Amino acid sequence: MKNIIDLRSDTVTKPSEEMRKTMYNAEVGDDVYKEDPTANKLESYAAELLGKEAALFVPSGVMGNQISLNVLTQPSDEVICEADAHILQYESGSPAALSGIQLMPIKGERGVFTPDQVEPFIRPTSAYYMARSRVIEVENTHNRAGGTIHPILNIKNLRALADKHNLVMHLDGARIWNASVATGIDVANYAYYFDSVSTCLSKGLGAPVGSVIAGSKEFITEAFRVRKAWGGGMRQLGIIAAAGLFALENNIDRLKEDHDKAKMLADFLIPNDGFKIDSSSVQTNILIFSPVNMPIDDFLLKCKGKGLLLSVGKVGTVRAVTHMDVSFEDIKRAIEIISEVIDSQL
Repeated sequence: MKNIIDLRSDTVTKPSEEMRKTMYNAEVGDDVYKEDPTANKLESYAAELLGKEAALFVPSGVMGNQISLNVLTQPSDEVICEADAHILQYESGSPAALSGIQLMPIKGERGVFTPDQVEPFIRPTSAYYMARSRVIEVENTHNRAGGTIHPILNIKNLRALADKHNLVMHLDGARIWNASVATGIDVANYAYYFDSVSTCLSKGLGAPVGSVIAGSKEFITEAFRVRKAWGGGMRQLGIIAAAGLFALENNIDRLKEDHDKAKMLADFLIPNDGFKIDSSSVQTNILIFSPVNMPIDDFLLKCKGKGLLLSVGKVGTVRAVTHMDVSFEDIKRAIEIISEVIDSQL
């Protein structure tokens, strides 16, 4: 059987043998009664890492973001976000459907918008005929921009702006662990500026399912209620919580390997005339690039035929995401496959 190199996403990772054993041996209870010791331990540890009072396990990153926005807002409120934000592009219109709120997209640079860009879009409180500005949302790292890191100084300045206008802030930190490993800045330092944080366990950290949201005790109490209302209350959660706890305890530092793999692939793509790629966006484990002389669909299909799976990024681009289930040798082979596909067009 041909070895498949899957670079479509870091969500395709499978639990390691050690993680599976941890799941098998997990002590469990009824989490709806908050009696699952493993889930409680995961939430306590995640809250500690993120520097927040409390945390809550949720089944997915989308649910984590949407519960957070629901708790922070009232119907007819508005959330200011970057134009390529995950909550706008990839969450099925959930802010409107689930919480009756709307999004105000602002075009940033590589996923980053500044306070000067944001402030003109904050609605005046006297304008009763407008939506009410309530949340500034930041995505870090930024998926659609290519895994780019939102600078912490800009986050600090956005927080000052939020305080000036009595707004709150939410962090979509699905890959905040990647930002932390790449910069050396502790995740709690990033999370400090936000009222709520959603972060993923099932991407580069390798757990099979789940995310964690964190904030104040009051925030998590309400988030727990909303999770139940939306069908996210789980019983013997410890079996999957054990995987998330293992991921946090063992798989954060190793993310640097994924960044190194992405850089290896980028070092091939950047000087190659057959591709367009923004070299300054290569910061963590996601690459966004375009073949110059080949339709995207043809490129993806030919790569797949040779055993390399890639995905579509923004319109006209290809996305490659490195993760723990691809080795450096796999990346070397991926480079060979891409070379063969491009050379076949010459």
